[in-house]
This record gives sequence, C-alpha cells and structure tokens, in this order.
Amino acid sequence: MINKMDRYSIINLRNKGMSFRKIAKQLNVDRKTVSKIYREYELANENLMNSQDESVSKESATELIVGNQNYDSSNRSKRKLTTEIKARISDLLEFEKQKTKELGKWHKQKLSGTQIHKILKEENFDIGETTVRNYIRELKQSRETFIKQQYEFGDRLEYDFGEVSLMINNIKEKFYLAVFSAPASGFRYAYLYRKQNMEVFLDSHVRLFEMLRGSYREVVYDNMRNVVRQFLPNGEKLITQDCLNLALYYNYEINTTNIRKGNEKGSVENSVKVIRNFAFSREYKFKSYEDACLHLRVQLDTLNKNSIIDKESNYLNSYRPPFELGEVLIANVNKYGCITVDNNYYSVPDYLLAHNVTVKKYLDIIKIYSNNEFVCVHKKIDGSGHYQLVMSHYLKTLTSKPGALKHSLVLKQNPQLQSIYQQYFKTRSKEFIALLQKHCDEPLDTVIDILKYKGTNKNEIMTSRFDHIEDQSRSQLKKLNQFMN
Repeated sequence: MINKMDRYSIINLRNKGMSFRKIAKQLNVDRKTVSKIYREYELANENLMNSQDESVSKESATELIVGNQNYDSSNRSKRKLTTEIKARISDLLEFEKQKTKELGKWHKQKLSGTQIHKILKEENFDIGETTVRNYIRELKQSRETFIKQQYEFGDRLEYDFGEVSLMINNIKEKFYLAVFSAPASGFRYAYLYRKQNMEVFLDSHVRLFEMLRGSYREVVYDNMRNVVRQFLPNGEKLITQDCLNLALYYNYEINTTNIRKGNEKGSVENSVKVIRNFAFSREYKFKSYEDACLHLRVQLDTLNKNSIIDKESNYLNSYRPPFELGEVLIANVNKYGCITVDNNYYSVPDYLLAHNVTVKKYLDIIKIYSNNEFVCVHKKIDGSGHYQLVMSHYLKTLTSKPGALKHSLVLKQNPQLQSIYQQYFKTRSKEFIALLQKHCDEPLDTVIDILKYKGTNKNEIMTSRFDHIEDQSRSQLKKLNQFMN
C-alpha cells in the first residue's frame, strides 16, 4: 500500500529528473508501481490543463491531482585579555559544564560572569569584569555566516504565522496572521484568523493562489505541526497528509527548515513584523473582526505598491481551480429543526425534521444539502453550545402553532422583527406569521418596511374606531341626561 508520503516523494523525485528505477530503489518500491503512480499524475495534470473551462468544480480538480560556521567576530586584540586568562576562563567554563551534567540543567549553583571575574581577581589576574563578561558571551554565542540568496520569479514562497492583539468592540482578542513572502518580487501578503489550525493553514494557501491565479514551485515552512507530522530518528520528517495533498494539487515542492532555524526563511520572518507593524501599530481598535480584515487588506495594497508581483505572476505555475476545503459530514435534524456541528446548533427548514442531511464544513461557513440539493448556508459560530436560527425555516410550523412565536428563540435572535412584533402584532401573531410567509423571498429590509406599514395602518384603523365609539357614547350620554332633566 503506497501512502501519501511515498506518492509525494515519487512525484517530486521524478519532477527533478530521477529515473523510475532509481526512485524505486531509493524508496524500496516496485518500479512498475512508481511508473503507474507518476503516469496517473501526468494524466491528471494533462486532463486538468486541457480543460479550458474554469468552472471545473473544486471537488473534481482536487480529486484529479491528490487521488554552521562559527567564527570569532573580534578583530582587535585585548591587551589585558591574555592567552593565560583565556585558558583559565575556558577551564572554569568546562568545570561549569561538568557540574551541569552532574546536577542537571536547571541547578541553581551556576557560575556567573561576576563570580568568574572574582575568581580571576583572587588568582591575581589583572582584568576588568566587563572584558570577562564579553569574552564569556563570545564563547557561548553560536554565530553563523549567512549566504546571500537570489531567487528567480516563481521559484520560492515562504510561509509563517504571527500573533497580533486587537480590540474588537472594546474587547481585547488575540488573532493570527498567516503571512506569505515572495523574496524574488518583494511581495508580502497576510490573512487574519482567529486560530492557526489546519483549516486556517489550507484556507490561506488557497486564497493566495486563487488571488494570484497560480502557485509557486517551492513553499518553505518551519516545523509547524500543520506541516510536520512526525520527526524520525534518522532526521527525516513525515509531512502531514493535508499538506501533501495541497502540494500535490498545486504542484509545488515542500521545503522545511532545520529545527530552530527560522532564519532559513528570513524573508517571511521579517515580513511578519513588517505587516504587523504597518497594519496594526496605529490602528488596533475595530468594531468587528470583518472590519479588521478589511483594514488589513487595504494596508497590504499600500504595502505592496513597490513590489513587482505583477511581473512575477507571469512565471507562476498554471492556474488551477481552488482546492476543495470542505469537510463532509452527515447530520441528523433534531426535534427543534436543528443540526449539530462542532457543538453548535444550526436551523434547517422544518420539512427536514428527523431527516439526515449532508453538511460541508468550511473555515467560516457551513453548507447544508439534502438529496444532493442545496438547502441553506450558515455562518460558522464561534464558541460552543450556541444556536443560529433562521425565521423562514420555522414558518410552516408556526402557522399551526402561532402561540409559540411570542417567546421563541428564533424571534429573539432577530431584534428588528421582535421589536415590530412587540409594537404592532403582539395580539396578532397569525397575521404576523402570514405576512412573513407571503414575503419570505424578499430582502429583510423590505419585509421590515412591509410589517411596519401594515402594523401602523392597523393601529390607525383601530384608533379611528375607538374614537368613533367614544363620540357615540358621549352623544348618547348627553341625550340621556337631557331626558332625565
């Protein structure tokens, strides 16, 4: 059985020019199997590229493809830092290493720079404490020589997450920036999310590749859990299946940095700081999450004015329809006309009571289908145990149970409708429900205007009738008094 990692390795090695025989030998896989997998991949690519119809479904398109040099930086000689003193400091540091081995990494009796200087003074060495401290720091620091890189257009894209704190409706919240950096063109981009899980990881890639109408030949990551599933004893890394699927579909090579070597993707490391400061150093208060996302997009447009992404986009991999991100679930409709997704409740039309429906769960929405027909869509709820109810889903039931409307959660979740109901239709629930049914296909603003108009006119009629009755009563009372007198 060929797993996803083997499939990715076969395709990647073959794309680099390695023969089927060598691939089979390196991966310990039958040569015919190697040939078969790559031929299937080539055929899928050919079928996708030959299709000129960009309306090819995401599901179909996805299914086609996925099936250290250290150095001493000091050039100046220190007159008091003699060879003898250096040797003695090295001896003391070796003593410290041995003590750490015996007492453990977190022991409290570590020799500080001040203590080492004190020992040297007791041994009659003439040297200052600052010089000792600086020399110890040089010995402990591991410095690297960086090699200047130059990339061709479309060759490399770097990816990372960064945190940002914002005030949303006067409440402090933590968000995550999914940041991309293309070093060849100087292009930087980011998306704002509430989480940094696999759904976010995939969504950010798909959105960027869709915006650019193409993908890069290599994407560089650090060892985040969305990318690396397991570290093997031989130094190899197992890549997560979702990341492999994404790379296979968009035809790019996965490159991960060495452990704790974020500088190996220094472009994006710097981009996280640049974008965070550029977009949110002055503006950090927003009415909603959506407003913050819009602000970020506007700021990024300004930031990228000097990039040459328009030129680089001509060198990207060929465009492919968006990678299908929906997780398919089967849900049962309960007695309240709701389905449960991630411990939250979403309404469906009441004719589906006690039925099973198909749910496609995306990052921020869920789509509901019955018998392969689209039923409705909901915005995903944050948190747990919450309800999201739509009035039109319950109109059939409310027609036979108008008394249930007054204290219903579905009415309370729509303050505008609830306000009109309380003001004009509190004793006329049936009329209120009938108006909603009659205009259920109209926009909510239109329905609100209609309900206000009907409610206001009805009140005018009732007031007129009341005034007429009052006038009649006064007239009759006046006649009665005259008769009695």
